[in-house]
Amino acid sequence: MTEKIKVKNPIVEMDGDEMTRIIWQLIKEKLITPFLDLDLKYYDLGVKHRDETDDKVTVDAANAIKEYDIGVKCATITPNAARVKEYNLKKQWKSPNGTIRSILDGTVFRKPIIIRNIPPAVKAWKKPIVIGRHAYGDIYKNSECFIDRPGIAEIVFTPADGGEKKVVKIHDFDGRGVVMGMHNTEKSIRSFARSCINYALSEKTDFWFGAKDTISKQYHGFFRDVFAEEVEKVRDKLAQAGIQYRYMLIDDAVAQVIKSPGGMLWCCMNYDGDVMSDMVATGFGSLGLMTSVLVSPDGKYEYEAAHGTVTRHYYEHLKGNPTSTNSIASIFAWTGAIAKRGELDNTPDVVAFARKLEQTIIDTVEGGIMTKDLMLIAEPCVAKYALTEEFIDAVAERLTKV
Repeated sequence: MTEKIKVKNPIVEMDGDEMTRIIWQLIKEKLITPFLDLDLKYYDLGVKHRDETDDKVTVDAANAIKEYDIGVKCATITPNAARVKEYNLKKQWKSPNGTIRSILDGTVFRKPIIIRNIPPAVKAWKKPIVIGRHAYGDIYKNSECFIDRPGIAEIVFTPADGGEKKVVKIHDFDGRGVVMGMHNTEKSIRSFARSCINYALSEKTDFWFGAKDTISKQYHGFFRDVFAEEVEKVRDKLAQAGIQYRYMLIDDAVAQVIKSPGGMLWCCMNYDGDVMSDMVATGFGSLGLMTSVLVSPDGKYEYEAAHGTVTRHYYEHLKGNPTSTNSIASIFAWTGAIAKRGELDNTPDVVAFARKLEQTIIDTVEGGIMTKDLMLIAEPCVAKYALTEEFIDAVAERLTKV
């Protein structure tokens, strides 16, 4: 094997849970460390370790990204009540992704990986649809309460300058129920809008934003207005680049995107982006074919796969049964982080390695070697699928020959 390529500065590595944790180790052992000499600042974000540290490890990892600029993250569990019982956790810890997003105050851009023999399920789609997801606040930073008796729930705002309180009634409960409070900030919303505009300009792509301002006239309406203000500031730039901006209701955006040939950035509020990125990924073939990067306003980057921990495969793995789990999005998380590290460090050989690995993956799938999820939708059909480790081994073998 040729001499390893030296990566000048560290990358923050965040380990994860279940089947993706197993894949993560295989990727490192077979596709990364044999080729690169790199310093990984390791943080274990597996749910048990998050529980042991009262989730401090997640905060530490996010702060490490702020220090070193680049992070790469494995998929993690966000525990619900069933997971608390399964893993004997102290509580239902918040989403680690949500925590990291709040600390970095970034925008998540998710883009499908296009492979010739994996046609989109949506026949109209010819070009990638990029999801720009606001990565702060809303339901991911909510406060919520179970209501166990009749009473009035209210939102109360107490001004810091001692001014008059604002009190807004939510609901007059006559029995049990639930209540939730959400927030966002003008600073974060403007940062989101500017990030999306900058992405559209850099990629020379049209961009859309959708919300539900007909129902949420103040909360969603504020997002709409901030976007409009930021777009107006660069209207001439957009016009010169031939870029169009469209605002529409989110339900109209969903209908329009299904009929569209693609080739746009779809800017979404936090929850909408969470849902629509999965829809777009599945429409392009598989959740395993979706890249994801969190970009902060001050130039910090966190790369991850857009999918979850593949729990069903993990349970089969624990039984000793073979699995065919798609590792492509997790590998692209690594290549995205490595390429960006190389760009920031001005080390073209590091960037070239990342791009070579990405092309090797595409060539492997187009050569007929793929996991079961892709085999089921491949055109032309392939006779057999590769098991989890077999696919990674096939990529590693091809990589050593290019």
